[in-house]
Amino acid sequence: MLKKVNEPAVTKRKAPAFTLPASNGEKVSLADYKGRKVVIYFYPQDNTPTCTQQSCDFRDYNGKFAELGVEVIGISPDELKSHDKFIAKYELPFLLLSDTNHKIAEKYGVWALKKLYGREYMGIIRSTFLINEKGYIVKEWSKVKIKNHVQSVLDAVLEMK
Repeated sequence: MLKKVNEPAVTKRKAPAFTLPASNGEKVSLADYKGRKVVIYFYPQDNTPTCTQQSCDFRDYNGKFAELGVEVIGISPDELKSHDKFIAKYELPFLLLSDTNHKIAEKYGVWALKKLYGREYMGIIRSTFLINEKGYIVKEWSKVKIKNHVQSVLDAVLEMK
């Protein structure tokens, strides 16, 4: 059965481990979230229109995720200095992690060949992962379209209850 665009894939694979520098000045690991649900969203670049909308949507829903015991984390190839400005400008209440060498994006399968106006280049495929308390990916959204995406993620969290 083919899945619709923006419909999550249901998986049961272990989330790849990582440790990355975070916007709070510390190194953050997936293991730090053991026993908690986590939403990880990968996005291409700070301060671009679609990435800003995506991050602001997660910001606007952050209270609902927090009420359900879910941590939200954003990951992009941007440097921490860029993340700091992005967080300050849009009052983002969650951590942004810096994956400058895209090693974690590769582990999650979101670093891939992209095409824009006939030009090919390697970059982030906008994707979101819902990870359960045991560290397994339970839902995965690839090639995310922004409209209603965060609501779809929240609905998936509610289905887990």
